[in-house]
Parts: sequence; structure tokens; C-alpha cells
Amino acid sequence: MNILVSSCLLGAACKYSGGDNACPALLAALAAGGHTPVPVCPEIYGGLPTPRPPAERRGARVVTAAGADVTAQYEKGAAIAVQLARAAGCRAAILKANSPSCGCGQIYDGSFAHRLVPGDGVAAAALREAGLAVYTEQDGPAWLAALPKEEAK
Repeated sequence: MNILVSSCLLGAACKYSGGDNACPALLAALAAGGHTPVPVCPEIYGGLPTPRPPAERRGARVVTAAGADVTAQYEKGAAIAVQLARAAGCRAAILKANSPSCGCGQIYDGSFAHRLVPGDGVAAAALREAGLAVYTEQDGPAWLAALPKEEAK
């Protein structure tokens, strides 16, 4: 099964700070399940550079700590992520937890004080609306167990 995966979790240096969020346990679980990761970085697809200023969601908007509105870039990246998921036949996504783009279930509150609130990132919400099952690396092996049996290899 092709699974959309945040590029930073696969070791790509596309994190806002220029680093990565490599997750060896996720890579091992994908390989053990016979799944193919399809890398995605909605922020890059939206035209944002790496490194870039940190951003957080404030309601429907995404803003940087300096107050710049980057909502349009996040929405563009989310739309491209949905297109990529459809083109690759992905039925699920494993995304970076807490991100204003990829967070699923909880995200930072927009105050830049490291407070989490219930919610989804822009791309996570768009992928969910497109019918994908969306998880984060923090879900551990739960995402693998939740995949439909007829689609798992």
C-alpha cells in the first residue's frame, strides 16, 4: 500500500528549522508491512523556503511568530498534497505531529508558547476531507493496525 508520509519523518531536511524529524521506527514499520512511503512536504509544495520562520494556526489562518500571514502557502501545499495522494493511490497518511500543516488531532495554539489545542493542520484536514485515514508518528504502530486488511500487503 502506498502511504503518504511527511518528508521530514523520512529524514529529509525540510523542517522549518532546516533539520529533519527522522523516525527510524516508522521507517521500520513501513518496511515490515511492505508499504511504500510517498514523501510529502506541504510547506515546500506551498512555496515556503527551508529554513523558514516558525508558524502556527490561529483559527483558519496560519501566521509566523512575526505576524506574517502564510495561509495561502499552507493551503496551496495542502491542495498539492491531496493531488499527490490521489495520483499515488494513497489511502492513508502519516504526518508530523503538532505541525500547522501536518498535525492531526492537536496543534499548537497560535501563541508560540508551545501550548497544544485540539485541531488539525491545514494539510491534515484537507487529506482527511479527501477520504484518507490520517495519523501522526506519535500514533506508533496504531496506524498500521488500523489499515484496512484488504489493502495491507
